[in-house]
Amino acid sequence: MTQTLEREEEQVRALFDRVERVEAVAERIESQEPDEASELRSVAWAALCTAEPVRLKIAASLLALSDRTVRTWVAEGVLSLASEHPQRLDAIQLHRVFHLVRELRAAGRNRDLLNAVWNRLQDAALLDREDLKTSLQQLREGQVEPALTKDEEEAAQAH
Repeated sequence: MTQTLEREEEQVRALFDRVERVEAVAERIESQEPDEASELRSVAWAALCTAEPVRLKIAASLLALSDRTVRTWVAEGVLSLASEHPQRLDAIQLHRVFHLVRELRAAGRNRDLLNAVWNRLQDAALLDREDLKTSLQQLREGQVEPALTKDEEEAAQAH
């Protein structure tokens, strides 16, 4: 069993390392070659999509967390299960969380990682919304319409 776990962990680490390298290249060329960067991100995404679900124990090792903490993160919705029996994690979500944990630790954040990761995931989900993207683009372009108060809206509707 130990050899199997070690082999699986090596495979997941190798996959994440390859994906990280592809994403790093995409980041470096984004400003000069946006289409090429997008293609590289698609390749990284496809690699993660084909990955097998990951054992909780391996995820704990990758994230440098305890098994108990990983189970808590699953219960809180930060990590998502790909299968119940046996419990295995979705590799795509694990990779996303892996990124966030690494960034937070690099910034010196080691306590209350659950809330910090949760907040970052929530922010990312908001930024992925098309309506927010459209609004932000309009704001950047100066296409701003001030919000009306309820009284102003009612007065405008009356006319």
